[in-house]
Amino acid sequence: MKTETATATLDTKNLAQTTVYPILFSICFAHLLNDLLQAVIPAMYPVLKANYGLTFTQVGLITFTYQVTASLLQPFVGIYTDKHPKPYSLAFGMLFSLCGIIMLSQASSFPLILASVAMVGVGSSIFHPEASRVAFLGSGGKRGLAQSIFQLGGNTGTAIGPLLVALIVVPRGQSHILWFVLVAVVGIIVLSRIAVWYQQKLISIKGKKKGGERLHNLSPMKVKMSVVLLLILIFSKSFYTSSMSSYFTFYLIEKFHISVLQAQYHLFWFLGAVAVGTLIGGPLGDRFGRKYIIWFSILGAAPFTLLLPFADLFWTGILSVIIGIIIASAFSAILVYAQELMPERVGMISGLFFGFAFGVGGLGSAVLGYLADETSIEFVYGICSFLPLIGITAYFLPNLKKK
Repeated sequence: MKTETATATLDTKNLAQTTVYPILFSICFAHLLNDLLQAVIPAMYPVLKANYGLTFTQVGLITFTYQVTASLLQPFVGIYTDKHPKPYSLAFGMLFSLCGIIMLSQASSFPLILASVAMVGVGSSIFHPEASRVAFLGSGGKRGLAQSIFQLGGNTGTAIGPLLVALIVVPRGQSHILWFVLVAVVGIIVLSRIAVWYQQKLISIKGKKKGGERLHNLSPMKVKMSVVLLLILIFSKSFYTSSMSSYFTFYLIEKFHISVLQAQYHLFWFLGAVAVGTLIGGPLGDRFGRKYIIWFSILGAAPFTLLLPFADLFWTGILSVIIGIIIASAFSAILVYAQELMPERVGMISGLFFGFAFGVGGLGSAVLGYLADETSIEFVYGICSFLPLIGITAYFLPNLKKK
């Protein structure tokens, strides 16, 4: 009898620690679809700028509107779902994005463009905290790997979006954004299936201790200070990444006089490199320690960002890929590090960090757009090249013990 009980306990423990790869790859695919829809917005900037005579400041305001609506709601969604998980809110968030894409395809004025991108932002704010929790629950303890798989989907979608816009929308016009409605419909179907597993998982763990294993004995003040340091590092990464995703095509067109299509291909390679960096960052953090990966990925990008403004077209392409790989390896490590600081607040932490990343990106886009109007796009990239030096602050993060 004791042997049967011990075996049952062991089986339960092993089941709890099993990495659920079908769910991880499903939420990865859903993240790809969600962020592909988001990527339609910056990829449309050259078309919208030409159609409506927008200034760089107005282009920045579009990004600011989208990313602020995405950022402000996310921490509150995370706080609420920590106490009241809502599996089917994932599909509901995708429905908001679908409505925003329809509105953007038909928008005929600057205010309508802002309203449509705000809808996409609301959809994103609902999606990310709960989707990140799904990755956490399906990780089986391999949190860095799970978060990297999840983030890989988002960054792959971000990379594919501009390419599809270049192939489908740029040659035919703004109304052809409607084709992306199909992406949203597929996303709703996939997320509805994930919600079934998520709901069953919640039932299976009901009554058990919430949160994960605590990997530190830090005081509450030390935890808060560490979270602030991580947000500073997110600021550095997101501000620089925003300069690339929003203005890299304009920079290439102005400096090297290439076509919009050629510039979109360069943006695709940068965003593809971001996807690769995201995939490797989490597992490396699991193996070597997240602090060291954070340190390398932010500060390690600095030599290459400082060289970028002085490079010709060929080396600009090479350097952008190197920067994308290095700087993107930070986010999964930062997010999982923060979750391990506060394992009982996974939703809040996910919402806070995703939201802060979006908000900083939106603010950065607006500020850089104004700066580009007042000076030049090349001057903007010269200033942004110093941002990764903020990575030196990773030195002050405490070391968490390994599992």
